[in-house]
Amino acid sequence: MPELPEVETVVRTLRPKITGRRILSAEFTGLRVLIGDARETAEALVGRKITGVTRHGKFIAIALDQGFLVVHLGMTGRLLVDGELTKWTHAVLTLDQGSLVYEDPRQFGRIEYGVSLPARVAALGPEPLEVSEGEFGRRLKLRRSPVKAVLLNQSVVRGVGNIYADEALFRAGVNPKRMAASLGAERVGRVYRAMQEVLREAIEARGSSISNYVDAEGCQGSFQTAHRVYQRTGEPCVNCGAEIKRILVGQRGTHYCGRCQR
Repeated sequence: MPELPEVETVVRTLRPKITGRRILSAEFTGLRVLIGDARETAEALVGRKITGVTRHGKFIAIALDQGFLVVHLGMTGRLLVDGELTKWTHAVLTLDQGSLVYEDPRQFGRIEYGVSLPARVAALGPEPLEVSEGEFGRRLKLRRSPVKAVLLNQSVVRGVGNIYADEALFRAGVNPKRMAASLGAERVGRVYRAMQEVLREAIEARGSSISNYVDAEGCQGSFQTAHRVYQRTGEPCVNCGAEIKRILVGQRGTHYCGRCQR
């Protein structure tokens, strides 16, 4: 599933391409993907001008002169400027210059239009690159769950997923099974700094392309080459040489070094 760095990259490639464009027509064929009635949504979008594109956690918010078109890419969704139509195409916005195409083989993504951001999006936690260390630590202290599961909880911080939780905890030297509420200030600080560091590096590398992810121009990211633990089960730790392990934490596959992460 595209996480914060991947969605941020999509937003950054979309923004200059579609901001200021006007929607001439809209077609929705993936009824599992669209939240709402296809005909009513299409009618509401025709004539609307795109005024901006932002990221809200893992959500892409396309601001219009009236309302928002919000997209979640799910596991295999792609939002492409002038994308080629395929059997996986589930939505097409024809613009006054070019088009915006949504494709999604597994159809776990979602598209929704409304006069404001959906409540479930507005209620998400703070951005991990903007939250203060003190507020981050306070939110961890309230959670009696493994720290890995807490980082994935979008009401704690929004946008962190499996890849970057594993990578951040490895850099911080913190065991993913440790209870978040039990972490002292020093460990909280390490997790906070590692989380921000790995997210910034991944954005700079345009995200991790390990499955379907590409940006809005169809280009892959490169941060997968810098993963230190994620999907490296059985390989030697880059720090100590111990074998990278894979366990389940909160029903999510979790990669870590048992020697480096205490």
